Amino acid sequence: MARNGASASLSFSSVHLENWRNFVRADLALQKRVFLVGPNASGKSNFLDVFRFLHDLVSVGGGFQEAVDRRGGVSSLRALAGRSPSDVVIHVGIEPSWRYEISFAQDSRRTPVVKHEAAFKEGRQLFVRPDSDDRRDPERLKQTYLEQTNANRSFREIAQFFSSIEYLHIVPQLVRDTERYTGRDHDPFGGDFLERIAATGERTRDARLRRIEEALRVAVPQLSEIETDRDAKGRPHIRGKYQHWRPTGAWQTEEQFSDGTLRLMGLLWAALDGTGPLLLEEPELSLHPGVVRFLPQMFARLQRRAKRQIMLSTHSPDLLTDAGIGTDEVFLLSPSKEGTKISPAAAFREVIALLDSGMSMAEAVLPMTEPAAAQLPLVADR
Repeated sequence: MARNGASASLSFSSVHLENWRNFVRADLALQKRVFLVGPNASGKSNFLDVFRFLHDLVSVGGGFQEAVDRRGGVSSLRALAGRSPSDVVIHVGIEPSWRYEISFAQDSRRTPVVKHEAAFKEGRQLFVRPDSDDRRDPERLKQTYLEQTNANRSFREIAQFFSSIEYLHIVPQLVRDTERYTGRDHDPFGGDFLERIAATGERTRDARLRRIEEALRVAVPQLSEIETDRDAKGRPHIRGKYQHWRPTGAWQTEEQFSDGTLRLMGLLWAALDGTGPLLLEEPELSLHPGVVRFLPQMFARLQRRAKRQIMLSTHSPDLLTDAGIGTDEVFLLSPSKEGTKISPAAAFREVIALLDSGMSMAEAVLPMTEPAAAQLPLVADR
C-alpha cells in the first residue's frame, strides 16, 4: 500500500508549464522513467521541483501558501523571461484517468492567490475555480481545493497521489550522525534513513534488506550480509558483514560504510519503500562508474515489481550508456534568452542519427549539453 493511501497504479503522464522558474513554456509526455540532461543551471532541479511543489500542496503542515513561501514567493517562482500573462501555470496528466490544473499569481500585498484550479476524471470536469463562492469571498482563493479535505472528496485520489511523491538526495554525513535525527519523517537528505528502516515491520524489512544485499553485491562484492541493530541508547544502526581472509568475516556499521555504499543503500531502500514518483538528483554521486551503469537496469527491475515512476537528473555518461534507455525517456534542457527549452531526445534528428549509427545515448546527447568554450578559463588572458 502506498504512503497515505495513494494508489500504486498512478503515475504522471504529462506536464504543461508556463512561467515556472526557467521554463516560459513546456509541454511534455512523461514515461515511467525520466532522465533529465542539460548544462549546469539549466533548470533540471527546477523541473523536479514542479513535482515537489505538488507534494507540498497536500503535505501535513504545508498547503498552497507554505509551498509558495518556502520557494521565495511568486516573484521568485515566475520565469524571468516570461511575458504577459504572467500567471504561473502547472497542468499535469495522471495515468490512468486524472488531470489536475493550477495557475496562480500574487495580489497587491504579494500574497499568493489561485487564479485557476480544476480537476478532471476521464475527461469529465469535476470542478473549476474561481467559482461563485470564490467570487463572493476572494479570501478563499488563498487555498486550493486540493488541500481541503471538505472540498477534495471527489478527487482525493489526486491529493493522495501527490502526497506519495518523494524527493531523495542522500547526504551520507547525515545518515552517519544519528544524534541529528529530529523526528522529521521522510527527510529528503537521509536524516531519518536509519529510523525508517528500523520502524518497518520485521518481515517487510528483512525482505527488503535481502533484495538490497543482492544488488549491493554488484557494487560491494565483499559485503555478504546486512542487518539492523540498536545501540545502548536505542538509536538505530545498520550493520554489514564483510568477507576477508578471516573465516568469520567482520562487521561494520554505517559509520564505516563508504559514501557510495550509503547512497546506494538509500536509493535502493527508497525505491522499495514507496509507490509514488521518486525524484532523484544526480544519483551517480559517490558511486563507481561500473555501479552507475547498473542503475537504469536496477530501476527498471524495481519498477516491474513496484511500478514506481522515477525521475532523475544526471551528468553521467556511464548512467546513459544503458541500451535500454529510450529516446522518449531522455529530456534535453537547452537554456536561451527566452528561457530553458526542454524536449525529448526523440525530437532531435541528430540524436536519432547518432543512435542509428551505433552510438550510445550518452554519446548522442551529452555533447549537446557541454559549454560552448572548449575550456573554462581559470585566469583571464592579459
